[in-house]
Amino acid sequence: MFHWFEQRPFFFAVLVFLFISFAGIVEVIPDFAKQSRPSVGTKPYSVLELAGRQVYIKDSCNACHSQLIRPFKSETDRYGMYSLSGEYAYDRPFLWGSKRTGPDLMRVGNYRTTDWHENHMFEPSAVVPGSIMPSYKHQFTKKADLDTAYAEAYTVKTVFATPYDQDLNGDGKIDVELGDYDTAIAKAKEDAKVIAAGMKNEAIKADVANGQIPEIVALIAYLNSLK
Repeated sequence: MFHWFEQRPFFFAVLVFLFISFAGIVEVIPDFAKQSRPSVGTKPYSVLELAGRQVYIKDSCNACHSQLIRPFKSETDRYGMYSLSGEYAYDRPFLWGSKRTGPDLMRVGNYRTTDWHENHMFEPSAVVPGSIMPSYKHQFTKKADLDTAYAEAYTVKTVFATPYDQDLNGDGKIDVELGDYDTAIAKAKEDAKVIAAGMKNEAIKADVANGQIPEIVALIAYLNSLK
């Protein structure tokens, strides 16, 4: 039978197309049926985490780090469970990346601590000998833009129906509180205190205590949320 197809290029091409189409449907349909929906436990970013995500994009972290673990043993052994499409439900834009000068960060919150990120961002080569990553000392003095972060959260809530101020897990508690501007900013500052408590830099602690949020605090909040 296959010998017959091999002698007829047109029909052989049609056969190959049908096989590939069928395989593609088998692979894609489950994503539409299940994995394209938000995974259990997935929740929107808080205002502080969004501010950190903006720092991540502004400083081009996504140029060297991907956020997409492929379903290969070599990747899952190193980075953890492979990525599910539903986990990106609240990412705008997606930060999958296409280059890994540094490691994938999709689940970095599972194995790096606030203290580790603090030291690494200040002087990468002191934490990872031979690292070619530049230092980001400016993040320790430059303040995070909470206003823009709140505007983003408010926009995706009203335009894209992102579920802020909702009980997603059915436990009677709001998973990510947004509320009005004053409530959201106050919550971000309280969240920042939790991050600062795990840091050693006294100037950072003082800034946060005075209501000033350095970029490094927001960035760490974002990195800690990647699990």
